[in-house]
Amino acid sequence: MSSPYQRFAYYTFGCKVNFADSCTIARKLIDKGLTEVSIDRDAEIYIINTCSVTENADKKAENFIRKLNQRSPESKIIVTGCYAQLNPEKIKKIPGVSKVVNASNKFNINAYLDHSLENLDPISSVENFSLTYSINERIRAFVKVQDGCDYVCSYCTIPMARGKSRSGSIKSIISSVKDIVSTGTKEIILSGINVGDFGKNNDENLFDLLNELENIDNLNRYRISSIEPNLLNDSIVEIISKSKKAVPHLHIPLQSGNDKILKNMKRRYSVADYNVLIEKLNKHIEGVCIGVDVIVGYPNESEDDFIETYNFLNKIDISYLHVFSYSDRKNTFSYNIKNKISRDTIVRRRKLLQQLSKEKFNNYINKNLNLTKIVLFENYHNGIIDGLTDNYIRVYVPGDKKLVNTLKNVKLVKNDINVYGELID
Repeated sequence: MSSPYQRFAYYTFGCKVNFADSCTIARKLIDKGLTEVSIDRDAEIYIINTCSVTENADKKAENFIRKLNQRSPESKIIVTGCYAQLNPEKIKKIPGVSKVVNASNKFNINAYLDHSLENLDPISSVENFSLTYSINERIRAFVKVQDGCDYVCSYCTIPMARGKSRSGSIKSIISSVKDIVSTGTKEIILSGINVGDFGKNNDENLFDLLNELENIDNLNRYRISSIEPNLLNDSIVEIISKSKKAVPHLHIPLQSGNDKILKNMKRRYSVADYNVLIEKLNKHIEGVCIGVDVIVGYPNESEDDFIETYNFLNKIDISYLHVFSYSDRKNTFSYNIKNKISRDTIVRRRKLLQQLSKEKFNNYINKNLNLTKIVLFENYHNGIIDGLTDNYIRVYVPGDKKLVNTLKNVKLVKNDINVYGELID
């Protein structure tokens, strides 16, 4: 039966795992014969892939759906993702929503199009794994190798939204990566909810996957999107340090620089453990770029606790921060902690850490000036091309459009709002 719909558009909230999922859903709809258009154009079907990591993420999705319905009241809006899994009844009441699809069925959205959309998927446990990926104009691809999480961090709803940790097999991932790089893609980013847990359900592990990636001839480079500090073991550090394909860039959540708060968050390491890890990475991986997640305003976080976190982050040799404001999430341990931090205090603390992040990254860039780095060019505009170094610095260089999706040696020469470089023959 052919679909009564011709055009679709999608919009993704949240992480790169979500984006990889959305892109895979889109490819399935294209295979069904539908035409993809941008979200700002008219379409019969709109697919909204939601995030629910914070209350603000919920509100952003709700507001977006309302505005979309006001603009295109005759179109069908399908909502999936983490927010849809956690609170489907609330989403169903938003004007314009035709169907809420649970996490188990989101990759079967194409099957619904032959039938009525006027219903709600019942919530079910998420047990299946779908290997998904997104491609940015064949330059970089985000490949989901793992999904779900077995951790019970006190503030997090993700295990409820995405289920227990599970992974694709190394064999299937390597096959998909070979297919991806055959299209001309130069870099893949290994993505997941808890990538360090890769393979635990298959009796495999991340180290073995990285070893297999090393043997893919046409793969120029790969990076790990994010990894828990307690799972970044010596074998993974060693392979990154010696590899010609693995990039010297790691994103490692900290969340707090205070042991009392870390314990209350149910994190699996101490401040001292984290410090040892950062020192090890800087010692063994030349020029490594280290990004760090941190949460401000966790319940019971005193001013002294925050200052301890600030001072720790200021002291250690890292490159930048991702700063998150604590958000109450129902059905989590921290939701019931009574001593909440005021919004004004959270905003003040967040701004202080955001400023520290700017200073850290500026210092990191300055350390790289006058060095020659390999840049993967991604964009062209008015005689300027830009792309990322292996250690995650975006560099702008005068050049021709034909250099997009090529790897070139670039000398970093200037840090002035943007980083500028010179092509090296």
